[in-house]
Amino acid sequence: MSTSSNRRDFLKTLSVAGAGLTAASLATRQTRAAVSPQTGKSVMGLVVDPLETVRVAFIGVGSRGGGHVGRMLKVEGVEITAICDSHAPAAEGARARCVKAGHPEPRLYVGSDTVYREMLECDDIDVVLIATPWKWHTPQCIHAMESGKHALVEVPAAVTVEECWQLVDTAERTQKNCMMLENVNYGRDELMVLNMCRQGLFGDLLHGEAAYIHDLRFQMKSVERGTGSWRTHQYIKRNGNLYPTHGLGPIAQYMNINRGDRFDYLSSVSSPALGRAAYAADKFPPNHKWNQVKKWNCGDMNTTMIKTALGRSIMVQWDETSPRPYDRLNLIQGTKGTFAGYPNRIVVEGRGSTHRWTQGAGLQPYYEEFDHPLWKRWGAEAKKVGGHGGMDALMLWRLIYCLRNGEPLDQDVYDAAAWSVIGPLSEKSVADRSNSVDVPDFTRGAWKTGKPLGIVS
Repeated sequence: MSTSSNRRDFLKTLSVAGAGLTAASLATRQTRAAVSPQTGKSVMGLVVDPLETVRVAFIGVGSRGGGHVGRMLKVEGVEITAICDSHAPAAEGARARCVKAGHPEPRLYVGSDTVYREMLECDDIDVVLIATPWKWHTPQCIHAMESGKHALVEVPAAVTVEECWQLVDTAERTQKNCMMLENVNYGRDELMVLNMCRQGLFGDLLHGEAAYIHDLRFQMKSVERGTGSWRTHQYIKRNGNLYPTHGLGPIAQYMNINRGDRFDYLSSVSSPALGRAAYAADKFPPNHKWNQVKKWNCGDMNTTMIKTALGRSIMVQWDETSPRPYDRLNLIQGTKGTFAGYPNRIVVEGRGSTHRWTQGAGLQPYYEEFDHPLWKRWGAEAKKVGGHGGMDALMLWRLIYCLRNGEPLDQDVYDAAAWSVIGPLSEKSVADRSNSVDVPDFTRGAWKTGKPLGIVS
């Protein structure tokens, strides 16, 4: 552990400054559509020195972060050195899992929301995995990178435009990875469709549809602790697509966003906000704080349309309130065919009628031909380890593999910023009668020459 007082003072100063920047960003919701002055160098395709053992620390080990601890314990070449959580029982439970699995006992940092700063002073950490409430994502990523660590953060990586730029600026200045943990990009179907796109099965890509439709009203029952205790307030304060990345991440990779194309502008519209009030009236007593809310601001369904620099269109929907089955849409359409999810179905010119979907058992030949090499090699094991059908396990295995072998990560800070910024920009458009809003070019022009994500074996 470092004993340098200068470094400790630097981190304390940084944390205060970062908190001030975040507060200012939340207050102003500024849009920096113009290119930001560059203070470092591009991290497009960033390669760092190989790490024989990846020393990982965690900030936030509740439901989501705790699951990551369990899965990371099964990844070769990982040592968990430190665990931080403001809730001591969660941290102690994660430490016990490490010991039970036969791993060295990690240090614990508990007791306050800011105790993670003390952890970041330590020199035996290469990577920090962050699974905390949204307001902490950007400050904790910045602190991690500024202290010499790579940052892995849950979705969304940022909740304001200014925070997106802070992540990009910090990654470029420190030359550290900042990867948003968009696990859906590692699902079997999403990887297969990526492979189909790369092999030209659908021809030239034209249009995509993405969504996160998931009835999460039950989270409101977590009043004092847990996801609902902080996330419910988002529906009160904001109005737009607050959670765009699960559906959008795969579509962005299919279309080579930031690597040959980019988001140009968007327009967004929200439905009335009725479902949360109705649920509160039905499930909670009249004097409960959820029934004292004067106005639920966030529309139950948000629909955002994105136009890319190459002229493609993307529809992104978000609804966590309506009584409706889970759906991510996962539709990609090209000049020669279309794939759509929920249920999976496909039509390809020259492979049957273009007037009827091929689905069910008819998809098996496509899996045999286009299943992604990563899933072929590790899919069965990933499903055993678990996490959303194996996508979580495969994501962690893959990123650790890249760090151990000196390869670029599959997602970078530009992806984190571009996918996350749809949230605050959709808010701006909704508030302005759905007028279009420019999407910043976080790559500062590097998207024109960026190398598309390959199909690795």
